[in-house]
Amino acid sequence: MTEEQITMNQVEALHVALQQSFSPDQNVRDPAEATIKNLKFIPGATQMLLHITEEKQVQYEVRQAAAIQLKNICRECWVERVSFSGLPLPPVDADESGAASKKPPLLLEEDKTAVKKKLVVCLLAEPDKSIRDLMAETVHCIAIHDFPTSWPDLLPLLLHAISQNADPSQALRVHNALLALRKVCKRYEYKSREQRGPLNEIVIQSFPLLLPLAQRLSGPEEHSLEGALMLKQVLKIFWSSTQFYLPSGPNNSDGTANIAPSPALANPETMQPWFDILRAALVKPLPEASEGLEPRNQPTSKEERNAWPWWKVKKWAAQIITRLFSRYGIPNYAEDEVKEFAQHFSQNVAPQFLGPICETLNLRPSGRFCTDRVVHLCLNFVDLAVELAPTYKLLKPHMDFLLYKVCFPAMCLTEEDIEEFENDPHEFVHKQNSPLSDFYDPRMSAITLVTSAVKYRGQGYDAASLGVLDALLGFLTEILQRYNATEEANRNHIEKDCALLVFGSLAEVLLAKKKYAAELEGLMVSSVFPDFNSPVGFLRCRACWMVQRFSEAPWSDDGTHLRNLIQLVLQRLSDPALPVQIEASKALRYLIEVEGADVTLLPVLPQILNEYFRIMNEIGNDEVVAALQVIIDTFGEHIEPHAIALVTQLSTAFKNYVGAGEDDDDAAMAAAQCLECINTVLKGMCERPEMYRTMEPHLIPLILQILGNDGEYLEYVEFALDALTFLTYFPPQISPQLWDAFPLLYNAFDKWAFDYLMLMTPPLNNFIAKDPNHFLNATAN
Repeated sequence: MTEEQITMNQVEALHVALQQSFSPDQNVRDPAEATIKNLKFIPGATQMLLHITEEKQVQYEVRQAAAIQLKNICRECWVERVSFSGLPLPPVDADESGAASKKPPLLLEEDKTAVKKKLVVCLLAEPDKSIRDLMAETVHCIAIHDFPTSWPDLLPLLLHAISQNADPSQALRVHNALLALRKVCKRYEYKSREQRGPLNEIVIQSFPLLLPLAQRLSGPEEHSLEGALMLKQVLKIFWSSTQFYLPSGPNNSDGTANIAPSPALANPETMQPWFDILRAALVKPLPEASEGLEPRNQPTSKEERNAWPWWKVKKWAAQIITRLFSRYGIPNYAEDEVKEFAQHFSQNVAPQFLGPICETLNLRPSGRFCTDRVVHLCLNFVDLAVELAPTYKLLKPHMDFLLYKVCFPAMCLTEEDIEEFENDPHEFVHKQNSPLSDFYDPRMSAITLVTSAVKYRGQGYDAASLGVLDALLGFLTEILQRYNATEEANRNHIEKDCALLVFGSLAEVLLAKKKYAAELEGLMVSSVFPDFNSPVGFLRCRACWMVQRFSEAPWSDDGTHLRNLIQLVLQRLSDPALPVQIEASKALRYLIEVEGADVTLLPVLPQILNEYFRIMNEIGNDEVVAALQVIIDTFGEHIEPHAIALVTQLSTAFKNYVGAGEDDDDAAMAAAQCLECINTVLKGMCERPEMYRTMEPHLIPLILQILGNDGEYLEYVEFALDALTFLTYFPPQISPQLWDAFPLLYNAFDKWAFDYLMLMTPPLNNFIAKDPNHFLNATAN
């Protein structure tokens, strides 16, 4: 449908439907939502949505809803959606069975043309962040399929807008063009060299415009928020263009990508202007609002500061230079084609940034603000610099400052951490165990830097000089001694917790060297054992964590210390604080493997299992379940009286965890660990196969649930097939209920789990071999 054929009445009717979708009256809202859901089947709907989105006089929520629908329709209906294997995907709005009322059609060519023609024009003029971000994402959805072949005018249009950057009245259009260009570049961010041809052309055409723009925006006279927003987008474009490969030269004459190494690798000085921009962004002072200096009006709340454009600029500058350092800056790890560039970077570029990086890290010790993300990235840069000789030579005089003024405070618990420990323990446990913390948490990057400093620069150069390790251990020991010598009311609990955290983080090094390992018993007895009964919850938690780190420490006494330690950990299984319970349950798995532990643990095994079940009912944590699995594995011959209870509790826990929702990653991992634990129990009971029949009422529903939901529980299929193998192999007969799994196996292989054939073969063979008559005569529903 052409733009001329769309009437204002149609646009108004759609406008009313979008408005009514917000109505509190269900009788009004439901028909409106049905109309919106059906838009993808109406020719010209995308043009009408775009018309409503661009109209500034329309209610904001309605414009936003129109922009969302436009993005969704373009994503779903621009081309046919297929999986990696080439099979058609179900519609986005399919019901739980994968079925939808109608298959969404592809957009008409005239609708596609009209949208591409108008979308960028609307985006360039859009002042609202939310709506322009939605429009930019729509550009990204279309560019994936049409750029550059079917959308050749996209890049010239964006570059023309960017070229107007000298005119202050064009700032909004320039920023929005940069935003759209980043979305296009991001499409190639992770592509191989052979697939980066369009990105190479973008770099060739856009960087001559972006470089002088970024130089001006990073200059000492630029303080506007508009300038910061534009500079942020330029840096993001640079990031997308260089993250995995430095850009190659022009494409080949046949249009294919030039896969030769980047010219910058042979001539590293060509990148110096970009390095100057990154350096300028890092050294730019960001004064407090109360100081009245430029750039003015820095927010005062942490959340607003984190989102402030000038802090975002620093974040991207630190992220880019750290990425370049890790990928191209260390000659020993560099590939042959980047050796020359790596030599140049390590000797000339990385040293340029040590000053700005250390100045940035000095902000917090000086009482000024710095975002967590910027601190994290700067610490990552220093971590790389510690290993590299040219940069460590410059860093060495400042190592005390970095370790004791930057890293140690960064590793300390904050007031927010302690409040969360006491008032929201579930969230505290989630954050402490989050695998993503390595990518954003300054505490983790500080720990990494400390361990790297000890690993690479641990020893002194001569007998008269202390290496990093001995100096650090002296610093930590002094903290512990001062804590023990101070009256209870005046003790610095946070400082002690951090000292133990550093000790524990160095466990591998300390245990490996006899002179340090011999001192660990005294550390545990004097500074860790007392904390098991501390009134400070996070110190009890740290004590349990220290057990995990130093369970292999040598004991010189008659076993009394080990027995005492086990009793202390057992008591903490029922601690009033959930994080302490979690760490205690994890600690026990390490003590179980210590010689002589079974004498203390076996008499209280039933109570231990009950505590684990209680903790598992409280929170989904895969390490807790993994610890339970170690207990089952270690005390296999003593588990038989508890086998039924174990399977019952683990099955219930699995159901609870998978019911927690897709967003709960901790519960999903704990669910998988539950199934693995069940299989450990089944393995331990294989010599008593008659007990399997008692377990089947709990296990068969789980197996049927996993195999019978069209791949919804794909991540658990391997465990379900292992359990099915146990249940069909060891008992002399296969129960009728278990045969319900047979057709599900076939259907899973046929529809969505064909790559699990090797694991399906044993239970299939067991079914057929044990009861061929049932196999031949039974019919599947």
